[in-house]
Amino acid sequence: MSKVSVAQRNLAGMPPKYIHEGLVELFRCRPELAAGFLHEVFGLPLPDFQQTRTEACDFTDIGPKEFRGDMAFSLTNGSGTPVAGIAVEVQLRRDGTRQWSWPVYVVTLRARLKCPVFLLVVAPDVGVAEWAARPIDLGHPGMTLCPLVLGPNQVPAVTDPAEAVAVPERAVLSAIAHAAGPQAREVLSALLAGLVKTEDERAKMYYDIVHKALSESAQHHLEELMTTGYEYQSDFARKYVDEGRASEAARMVLTVLDARGISVSDEIRTRVLRCADVDQLETWVRRAVLVDTADELFD
Repeated sequence: MSKVSVAQRNLAGMPPKYIHEGLVELFRCRPELAAGFLHEVFGLPLPDFQQTRTEACDFTDIGPKEFRGDMAFSLTNGSGTPVAGIAVEVQLRRDGTRQWSWPVYVVTLRARLKCPVFLLVVAPDVGVAEWAARPIDLGHPGMTLCPLVLGPNQVPAVTDPAEAVAVPERAVLSAIAHAAGPQAREVLSALLAGLVKTEDERAKMYYDIVHKALSESAQHHLEELMTTGYEYQSDFARKYVDEGRASEAARMVLTVLDARGISVSDEIRTRVLRCADVDQLETWVRRAVLVDTADELFD
């Protein structure tokens, strides 16, 4: 039986564009990531290369929308000549148009780089991963494209903090894939170790991607590790736990007012949602139970 990931149960409720772009950014920030997975997960004997270079991902000269991929990379030798290419696609939903566009990506990138090319599909949902892995028959005898799909069952679990520090992007994918499994504590602890050592803006993005992909119980587990684990008592950890609590308290203020039938202006709603002071928000929650108008929250 296939392992059911946290992502499979929660992707339906997440903002698809944000998650899609976030996962693409993992590979943009770490160009060698795709080649590493091709070798480690799929056992492909990649040619010797010195560098990984980002390539244009418009796969036709005129660039219609349906032929614009997510990411493309070339592996180059010491003289800068491409020796292999990789088209990386992040797929959150089943999409029948991919059987037509993915072969275009592979063939066009191959013609552009003049070297072998691989298609790597990243699919955080188990069902989507199984769908994406179906062979695509091109019609011509012997021409069938078999996408290489990195689904939850294929993502290696990162449990070593040192590995997460070295390549936090692997830890992000690991946490999304394995946070509901028996190694949950280990993969989340490794993730936090990697984020604490990552530049703040990138760490923020990675944390948000993972947090949005987790179930409510896994989110609490992650937050608990951030607040109780000594090694995670960084400004980053405290900031994001506080932000999560403030956001929850702000929603509670508005929920209570709504349940009581009290009208809330856009100005008041914005003020509540922008408040980052958890103590103040908790005071407003208590007042929301008693006030007759939203303005009385601030008296």
